[in-house]
Amino acid sequence: MIKLVLLRHGQSEWNLKNLFTGWTDVDLSETGVNEAKAAGKLLKEKGYHFDVAFSSVLKRANRTMDLCLGELGESNLPKHYSWRLNERHYGALQGLNKAESAAKWGDEQVHIWRRSADVPPLSLTKDDERWPGNQETYKKLIAAGEMTIEDCPLTECLIDTAARVKPYFDKEIAPAIHEGKKVLIAAHGNSLRAIVMMLEHLTPEQIISVEIPTGKPLVYELDEKTLKVLDKYYAEQR
Repeated sequence: MIKLVLLRHGQSEWNLKNLFTGWTDVDLSETGVNEAKAAGKLLKEKGYHFDVAFSSVLKRANRTMDLCLGELGESNLPKHYSWRLNERHYGALQGLNKAESAAKWGDEQVHIWRRSADVPPLSLTKDDERWPGNQETYKKLIAAGEMTIEDCPLTECLIDTAARVKPYFDKEIAPAIHEGKKVLIAAHGNSLRAIVMMLEHLTPEQIISVEIPTGKPLVYELDEKTLKVLDKYYAEQR
């Protein structure tokens, strides 16, 4: 048995402002910084150690990982970053206020965009500065061969997010677990829900009701050979 820890980033500056964030690269709020540090202190108190950590290419997740590992005294372990662990892309909703969006399109429609597994929000166009293909971070990743222009989403539903997360999990994260390494994944609500969906073999209908709170380490006890889930709990509960 081996433990895999999933950590959703702490509150971001745009979470605080009630804005749709998605792939927008915003930093942690003061509360988010405290949440990340508290997660590290809790894991240290519970006796957790890690061999390798994975995160997205977004700073709110990266800082959460760094602050957490700093509290553990494990800042120098190998860290891997991938756009495939980014938050779900919220398309044309990115940067908009959630309450104002509900007033414009209706509570029910915004709820469907936010909570359904297979209905994406309104799509961007490729001339929009919010499209990743127009942003320097992703231009560099494309030039480095780490993604293609076709990988840059105009919008995403949760199923789309899961489809891009799975290849990375299978190729990079699962082998580390199979090798017996203790893994930390610091990422986002929807990319982590995609991993939960895979680990627990949940249907799109079942994953809708799954929520992962910010800054609370979620622990999976796995069979390192089959990745079968043996137990699941939040670190503070054990």
